[in-house]
Formats: sequence, C-alpha cells, structure tokens
Amino acid sequence: NQSKGKEILVQLGNDKQMVGTLLAFDIHINVVLDHAKEMSNGEITRSIGLTFLRGATITFIAPASTAR
Repeated sequence: NQSKGKEILVQLGNDKQMVGTLLAFDIHINVVLDHAKEMSNGEITRSIGLTFLRGATITFIAPASTAR
C-alpha cells in the first residue's frame, strides 16, 4: 500500500519492463499502472498510458529508481 501513487518498475516474463505509476494491485499481483511506458535496455520504447498487467506474467516489482 505504501507504493500506491508512486512510480514502479515491473519486470515481465517476456524480458519486457514496464515503468508507471502504481494505481492498484490485488492478491494475485495483478497490477494497474498509469502513465505506463515499455522499456528495453533502460530506454523507453513506447508510451502506453493506463494499463493492466496480469500477475502471472510479472517476474518482479521494484521502485522505478532501480530502472535508471
């Protein structure tokens, strides 16, 4: 709950990373991000906006400051 409203980094199982503002999550670690951006090798590859990430696809979640 302390990370809601803060920018986080989400590593996905397909080697993609997403960075965005955490809006919500549930017991299955499904995550809703706002202002989401897809990243590759530390570079933003595209802006997505509001997005839902399924918990089953998430490898780890960290503060976005670790992405830089």
